[in-house]
Amino acid sequence: MAPRLHALTRRTLTLLTLSTATAAGAGYLYLNSGPAYPQTTHESRRPPPSWSPPTRAAMIDALKRSTDLKRGEDDAQFDILVVGGGATGAGVAVDAASRGLRVALVEREDFASGTSSKSTKLVHGGVRYLQKAIFELDYEQYKLVREALRERRVFLQTAPYLSHMLPIMLPIYKYWQVPYYWSGCKLYDLLAGKENMESSYLMSKGKALEQFPMLKSDGLVGAVVYYDGQHNDSRMNLALILTAIKAGATAANYCGVTSLRKDPTTGLITGARVKDYIAGGEFDVKAKVIINATGPYTDSLLSLSTPTHKPIVRASSGVHIALPSYYAPKGMGLLDPATSDGRVVFFLPWEGGVVAGTTDDPYDMRTHIKSQEKDAYLSGDDILPRESEIQWVIDEVRGYLSGDIKVRRGDVLSAWSGLRPLISSGAAGGTEGLVRSHVVKVDEGGMVTIAGGKWTTYRAMAEEAVDEAIEVCPGLRAKALKCQTQELRLVGSEGWDRNMFIGLIQRYGLQPEVAQHLSSSYGSQAWTLLSSTTQTAALDPHRPLSAPYPFTHSEITYALTHEYAQKPLDVLLRRTRLGFVDARAALSALPEVVQVMGDILGWDTRRRREEAKRAEEVLRGMGAGGQVEVSTASSGEGWLRMGEVKRRVCALFGCATLLRPFSGAATYPRALFEPGEIEALREVFEQYARVSGDSGSRSDSEPGFGLGTQEQEQMRMPVSMIREAVRSVAGLGYSYDGVRESDFRYVLREAGLFELPEGKGRGRDVDFEEFVEICGDLKDVSIAPAVSKKGVQRRRIPVEKSGGGV
Repeated sequence: MAPRLHALTRRTLTLLTLSTATAAGAGYLYLNSGPAYPQTTHESRRPPPSWSPPTRAAMIDALKRSTDLKRGEDDAQFDILVVGGGATGAGVAVDAASRGLRVALVEREDFASGTSSKSTKLVHGGVRYLQKAIFELDYEQYKLVREALRERRVFLQTAPYLSHMLPIMLPIYKYWQVPYYWSGCKLYDLLAGKENMESSYLMSKGKALEQFPMLKSDGLVGAVVYYDGQHNDSRMNLALILTAIKAGATAANYCGVTSLRKDPTTGLITGARVKDYIAGGEFDVKAKVIINATGPYTDSLLSLSTPTHKPIVRASSGVHIALPSYYAPKGMGLLDPATSDGRVVFFLPWEGGVVAGTTDDPYDMRTHIKSQEKDAYLSGDDILPRESEIQWVIDEVRGYLSGDIKVRRGDVLSAWSGLRPLISSGAAGGTEGLVRSHVVKVDEGGMVTIAGGKWTTYRAMAEEAVDEAIEVCPGLRAKALKCQTQELRLVGSEGWDRNMFIGLIQRYGLQPEVAQHLSSSYGSQAWTLLSSTTQTAALDPHRPLSAPYPFTHSEITYALTHEYAQKPLDVLLRRTRLGFVDARAALSALPEVVQVMGDILGWDTRRRREEAKRAEEVLRGMGAGGQVEVSTASSGEGWLRMGEVKRRVCALFGCATLLRPFSGAATYPRALFEPGEIEALREVFEQYARVSGDSGSRSDSEPGFGLGTQEQEQMRMPVSMIREAVRSVAGLGYSYDGVRESDFRYVLREAGLFELPEGKGRGRDVDFEEFVEICGDLKDVSIAPAVSKKGVQRRRIPVEKSGGGV
């Protein structure tokens, strides 16, 4: 008995020891999980050593010198020429330059002017890709998730000031979905392994509504919260460009490749003919290897190398909308895992607002090119969302928000469309099923092409492309180092920590919101930005571009002198993010941006007019979902056009002080009524209304003219007549033609008037004030397109009745 007890005791002690050790190990791993924030030091209180990149003119000269035979071929030509300045191209430039190679990069437009600035702003493995991998037994999807989760943590450490961890809620409305979604998120954590940020967890219904009070509570069972990353995409792209330049690369925007140069003997590519779209003129750039990183334009460059080339990329349009901040809590995102057509929709806080999206539809780039132009090219800024796509996102958002929240079309502050460069499977049909993986290939001319992928995996894609380029040109093996980018931190990360904004406040007296914005957008380069501006008693360079947003006037000059901005949209969309946060606010800031850029870059009156018109077209397209007619006004719009004329004059001559100040009310705009519209509504109301208590001596449709004031106050319109009344108002020329039946039902339901039986609820009649409110809500949820006399789709921009101007 004693030996058995002794053995039992020893076994128990062993089990207890192992259990304790396991618990301690798990506890250690848990305590050390989560994002690795930079160590806080005294250095973050003061500016790091200042660094400024070379000018664009110096970059162009360096590109031209690659053909200088006096310097010797090896010293003159570049090792690698990267074509494309988006996420992938910029990542390739960083990778190659950090290995010690001589690198050049050219971009046809601005850096990140295409897909790389129009993403969902997520750094993620992709929970929906994991779902497809499991249910469709798709190994390619599985590999994509594993790679993305591995790269996600590296991404967040590469530029910590531009990216951060974000919890995302997955609401659950059926009990059987609780174990399904919980186990899926746990598998997501497991695949991330040691790179996992935080563990997912289950949340009760009450806790979910406490964290996300805007969520629809009807039928809610609970929620699962998992973690992914979020970033500022175009600023991240620019940080990559600047990091490559600091490592010795030469990079120039608005320089497009027009043809490729080949060795007539070997047929191998030896360089490219490049056109400068800013200064004008063409020149050759010589390089040992060219890497094609042009995203959706991949096949165009491949066709220059091989005219018989078969396309490998299919473009897919992804539309997002920006909403006011009150649509979601600041620190929690939302994922709708099952939309009406089987896709997913993200609902994420970003830059002080909320981003919702995205769609996934095939996009034929050839049909959108303006072929009548001499240099036919589809600009990234010309890729604008369709109204149907915007409405689809709005409808999906409505389905997941509380019933007391009125989701209005007028609350869409901005909308954009980006093209995903998906690798074609060769089959026709939709693009939602195509894997978001990437491919590296070498054509017969020796050009390396990297295509596909997504923002999260840009670094791994770049490493693979540079490795392939070194294989193509064996002479590069001796001088190229191993890949450095897993540990390399981008420009702005040195000397930055999360408390750096406090130092900016204490030294420069900034508002906390402005200091936090500069710290999170520029990192330690914010010190350089602030020290390069001069404050006077009459003019504060850090005043907001458009209140209440924290973007400042000093960022305009800094974008020109330190970040290669060449056009107003470069500043409003990609250096600051004002145009993506609120297109109307960006439109109000446009005159001053044109003035500052014109003064610094020496634009004449004609150039200022052209740049203002071009930027206005794009911003209106983003703000209202369609192209805009800017030349003539239809009848009845003269008062509105007076405001536009005023703003155009200011844009040309720099008199921004004449503009109406951008008010906070315009930040979250309602579709205001046009001049004379209220009177028209009253006339139509009296046509279809009847005096309360009238026994029927007058028909419902008989005009109520000539009635006394008391009788007018007692007049009410049957709900059944509202549709006909709205059609009558539209017939008078006011913008209700685009109101959809679903919009109409939604507005009536929100007003408590939809399908109510007689004698129930608020009754079946509405008075004039209620009729006006319903019409206003119809304008809010639809903002229907108006058609000018020339037939060009345009959209009315909300204006205040007190004066002209937008």
